[in-house]
Amino acid sequence: MKARELRELGAEELSLRIREKTKELADMRLRHKSGVVVEKPVRMRGMRREIARMLTVQNQQRGAK
Repeated sequence: MKARELRELGAEELSLRIREKTKELADMRLRHKSGVVVEKPVRMRGMRREIARMLTVQNQQRGAK
């Protein structure tokens, strides 16, 4: 998702998506570390960046209030 799209979300929705993505990344890391073949390990980098983008938008929203 682009930052523009994330800014349109409400605070609760954004928090929910951050939690979901963080859990998904943690699960993927666990599978990768335990030797299970992950379908696209490069996707982990994209997920980290997406979470960072969401956190940045969330912090910007908190600062604007």
